[in-house]
Amino acid sequence: MSGRVVVTRDGPAAHVRFDNPAAHNALTGEMWLALRDAALGFAQDPSIRVVTFRGTGGKAFISGTDISKFADFATGEQGVEYERGIDDCMAAVDAIPCTTIAVVEGWAVGGGINIASACDFRIATPDAKFGSPIGRTIGNCLSAASVARIGGAVGVQFAKRMVLLGEMLTAEQLLASGFLLKIVERDALDAEIAALVPRAAENAPLTTRTTKATIRAMTFGDLPAIEALIEEVYGSADFRRGVADFLAKTKRVPEWEGR
Repeated sequence: MSGRVVVTRDGPAAHVRFDNPAAHNALTGEMWLALRDAALGFAQDPSIRVVTFRGTGGKAFISGTDISKFADFATGEQGVEYERGIDDCMAAVDAIPCTTIAVVEGWAVGGGINIASACDFRIATPDAKFGSPIGRTIGNCLSAASVARIGGAVGVQFAKRMVLLGEMLTAEQLLASGFLLKIVERDALDAEIAALVPRAAENAPLTTRTTKATIRAMTFGDLPAIEALIEEVYGSADFRRGVADFLAKTKRVPEWEGR
């Protein structure tokens, strides 16, 4: 799987594009690291006042993460290390001190809902779908930080529906919850971004930075240590079965045994 993260600049705005359309913009390991490095760079550049995130092709924001590496996992500790790596990348996105905006066309799944949740605002097309159906696909789990981030953005009950029931939630549902700022038709999307970006860029940067740091501390200030639980999940026979079925492209939910 190939792919790249493309960063462009337009005055005080930086634009990040997830470019892997052949895989509906699923993130490879290299793309995760490129996202982290871009976010760290934004944090060091005070001339950047707003950052947008968008997928290439119009069919997906991000459809998930390349999980082919999971086939080589032999121990639960590898899962713990994997989640730590995702947390490291996501922490860099969380720490961007200026306003961040996710532009969601189509699917925002797995890593996609995580990244969208890290942004300050989200606008979406009417056909956008959001979810993290890992309990119906590969049978892994999320880190405490990912649960806090997604749950804090979409609300606990919607987060439960995404993970415990494997539901894909619609743009209309998440507009009503406050997760989305707006739903915008595709032909009006570029104009909406062009109007929203300068408004965000005009805000006092110290106000934005301080407010975001406060909310970040409230969200992640007292996370539980769940590494032992993550290790149990990634070391399970269920996880190995889920990965094998997913990579074999079977269309059924695996017969989980809870071990």
